[in-house]
Amino acid sequence: MDWDKLKIFHTVAEASSFTKASTILNLSQSAISRQIQSLENDLKIKLFERHARGLVLTDNGEYLFKTAHEVISKLKDVESNLSEEKNKLDGKITVTTVVSFGTTWLTPRIKEFMSLHPNIEVELIFDDKELDLSTRQADIGIWMRRPKQLNYIQKKFVNFNYHIYGSNQYLEKNGYPKKLVDLNKHKFITYGRGAPSPVFNPDWALKLGSKDNKKRKPVMKVNSVYGLLLAVQSGVGLAALPDYISHNVPNISKVIPNETGPQTETHFVYPESLKNVARVTAFRNFIFSKVNEWKF
Repeated sequence: MDWDKLKIFHTVAEASSFTKASTILNLSQSAISRQIQSLENDLKIKLFERHARGLVLTDNGEYLFKTAHEVISKLKDVESNLSEEKNKLDGKITVTTVVSFGTTWLTPRIKEFMSLHPNIEVELIFDDKELDLSTRQADIGIWMRRPKQLNYIQKKFVNFNYHIYGSNQYLEKNGYPKKLVDLNKHKFITYGRGAPSPVFNPDWALKLGSKDNKKRKPVMKVNSVYGLLLAVQSGVGLAALPDYISHNVPNISKVIPNETGPQTETHFVYPESLKNVARVTAFRNFIFSKVNEWKF
């Protein structure tokens, strides 16, 4: 049974007139008449008796109208309930991002969000591989690249820079580099095989100040951004780290601060189906306020 024909039939039956139904539906009377006739042909029954005083439902028409009225009423209730659900600041949100950013920057800020919205349950999934938001493996992604999927709502989050860092203990022992050429006197740690996202040019620091732009040989390799930070803190050598993981970390210092490495463009991403959902909007507004407060 054609749903559009059924809705037209329901409107005509309520109005008891093609003229009134025409005004309500913004359709011509002839178009409405054709749809009713087509529905009668589909069902092989007569739905209306035409009288001078208007349209009168047949017994079959009464039965169909009652059933259609119940269905349409329930659908309106569902629509209303779904609208209310979208506007409720409760339920669950699942947020995914890369391991390094999630563990060091995002997690410490979630407690404040939960205090502001105690009825929203938060699940964090940290993975250097992007989860599929279209199949709801997560609701929200904070991704270290521009999404390729056109059906996602995406908003630029922030640009993260890379700088060279060393532990204060290491620098006191081996000297603070003043110029790029001074880096040749120092040990370097870099990313190993399978460098995690968002490391797009992991060896840029190994070439800084070197002769003929050749890479220095690192003393150690780590395939984890957080592991690289710990290696720097322990005094193994210098390394290029994203500012979000190094900011306010005790006992490490930025080396040659004017020398900036590759920039990472991050995006806040979620499916079109979650547009205007209150808990998603609340999280988006909160997390953007936090990154705007952050000095880095």
